[in-house]
Amino acid sequence: MTNPEPAGPPNKHKLVLLTWLGIWPTITAVLWVFLPTLLANFPLPVVTLIVTTIVVPLMSCVVMPIILRWLGPWTRR
Repeated sequence: MTNPEPAGPPNKHKLVLLTWLGIWPTITAVLWVFLPTLLANFPLPVVTLIVTTIVVPLMSCVVMPIILRWLGPWTRR
């Protein structure tokens, strides 16, 4: 019986691509929903703070786990 070879580390270029594939639609959706209200009421640095406060947890806890479940094995090829 042979042991399967351990998977190597993910390819960094592929992880960058997957991160971009997750971050672009996430930021776009958050801005589409909140931007009209935020820009009318807050200066840009506060808008950026609010948007990143929403996007970072979404990316870490929701979007990237889904993307890596679907495409994670591809990053190790």
